[in-house]
Amino acid sequence: MCGICGFSWNDEALIRKMADRIVHRGPDQEGFFCTDSMSLGFRRLSIIDLSENGSQPMFNEDNTVCLVFNGEIYNFQELRPLLEARGHRFRSHTDSEVILHGYEEYGIDVVNHLRGMFGFALYDTARKRLLLARDRIGIKPLYYTEQNGRLVFGSEIKSILQDPGVERRVNHQALYDYLGFEFVPSPETMFAGISKLPAGHLLVWENGRAEVTRYWDLSFRPAAPMPSFGEAVEQLRAHLDAAVKSHLVADVPLGVFLSGGLDSSCLVALMRRHISGPLKTFTIGYEDKTFSELDYAQIVADHCQTEHRVLRLDSLKPAYVEETLYHLDEPMTDLSTVPLYLLCKQAREHVTVCLSGEGADESFAGYDRFKASRLNARYFSLLPKVVRQQLVGRMARLLPDQPQKKGVINMLKRFVEGATLPEDGQHLRWQYFLNRTLEEGLFQPGFRAQINADPFWQVREHNSRCDARDQVNREIYLDMRFMMTDSVLMKVDRMSMASALEIRVPLLDHVLVEFLASLPGDWKLNKMTTKYIFRSALEGLLPDKIVHRGKQGYSLPVKHLLRGELRDYMVERLHGSTVLRETMDMACIDRLIAEHDTLKHNHNHILWALLNVAIWHDRFFR
Repeated sequence: MCGICGFSWNDEALIRKMADRIVHRGPDQEGFFCTDSMSLGFRRLSIIDLSENGSQPMFNEDNTVCLVFNGEIYNFQELRPLLEARGHRFRSHTDSEVILHGYEEYGIDVVNHLRGMFGFALYDTARKRLLLARDRIGIKPLYYTEQNGRLVFGSEIKSILQDPGVERRVNHQALYDYLGFEFVPSPETMFAGISKLPAGHLLVWENGRAEVTRYWDLSFRPAAPMPSFGEAVEQLRAHLDAAVKSHLVADVPLGVFLSGGLDSSCLVALMRRHISGPLKTFTIGYEDKTFSELDYAQIVADHCQTEHRVLRLDSLKPAYVEETLYHLDEPMTDLSTVPLYLLCKQAREHVTVCLSGEGADESFAGYDRFKASRLNARYFSLLPKVVRQQLVGRMARLLPDQPQKKGVINMLKRFVEGATLPEDGQHLRWQYFLNRTLEEGLFQPGFRAQINADPFWQVREHNSRCDARDQVNREIYLDMRFMMTDSVLMKVDRMSMASALEIRVPLLDHVLVEFLASLPGDWKLNKMTTKYIFRSALEGLLPDKIVHRGKQGYSLPVKHLLRGELRDYMVERLHGSTVLRETMDMACIDRLIAEHDTLKHNHNHILWALLNVAIWHDRFFR
């Protein structure tokens, strides 16, 4: 894994400064390329071909095409002989070089030949054309800004901000969207004028202008012919095994994150098929059993005979929160971010690459919100609207918060809050954390006048592109194309690269994802059983108590921490934040704190989100 950066003019001092800012992504080597019309920078984390032949920037045979590349191409060993047969000469054994020769052979269409995770910049000196590309799923990041006829890009925003010509301004629309969804949807970022290159997109910079185009989207066209359920289970097993096997190619030590959940346990079991020697597994746990999966992780570790290491986290230093916000570049309120950051730091002491189970909850319909949507459609929505919102809604809001992570009361309160939001939010209503009452009290009138306060307009845009016929698959599309990239995958990339650890996500192999999209939604959410076909495929590979257990996750017990050891820190940071004072009603924030303190309501998500905004703004604007 690596870090890349660049801009559309010649300035060696600036490109070195930009690369230095992301040295954590690639501590092994640096490289630069500068011409009158382009400067490229690179930081390398050596994974495949550790020799100097794998250094970047990398060039084609006649040095007319230059590449800086972040990611892994898992089918490079299949692509290389095809390109060699067409006369291309390779100088290294890296996966990077297939992109160069693939561009010579296929042009911009090279991206459609690549199977992997990537964010790369390729400069064609003859055409004076820069190609920026991001992988189909959005596993690897790429940011850019186009201002005054100039283009600046990088793997992280902090690299782009080294250019003194890039103005730092808060994107108010992004701030509003973030407080609802807990992430900033593409292509926006929290910095006005700086954009994400969306997943599955290309940017071509030529003749002083940028053109962004989509080269891939997730289609749910049914398989033809459609297999029986039993046949699909067998095909899924083959796809899972092939995806994991392809992700094991490396010239450095590998490990795997093992939470004890179904997804990571699947990876461990399949890795054991292909690795006969020591297999290192890493997990995190808490004293509070409702937040911890240590017992399940140990069952899998024993079953697969791994070298298992446990990181216990029962307290949280404010410094950890601030470090994660620096590496994230913009707020993203996933409650597992800090634990993942600490787990990555521990794993990096033993391995350079870790496999992780991200993506299965999205593609197999594993989240509780899929069940909530089905319950609403089949039962709750049949009640008259006045009963749902006035009677049931008010009764649920009067129930006090419970100390455990889940539980009937907590789930009921969250379900009712989501059910009162607009219908076009679909199942994302159960992920959205700004109800209308809170929104009207939290934001100052002047702030609301600057933004589009329709919470689900982006959801409707994504829905319009989805070709799925059934509701479950339409909801999977939203998770895959709207939610996951800018939340789960952004978190995984930043928290791992902060410690120069490469994380690979085999369950997001695009061939596997496309196969799953061709199957009926009811094979994924069967009645109220999530990941139904996934569980069926893993029977016999893992113990039954793992295959058939519910989802738990390893998120931080934030609601307890904000009532305890982090409470005073939170209050101080919220009251001292200039961006919150300028945009929010501080009396409303104080009311949220008081209600959270007394267990009247669990406001951990919105308070944690506001705390993250305050820390982020102080770090990047002061």
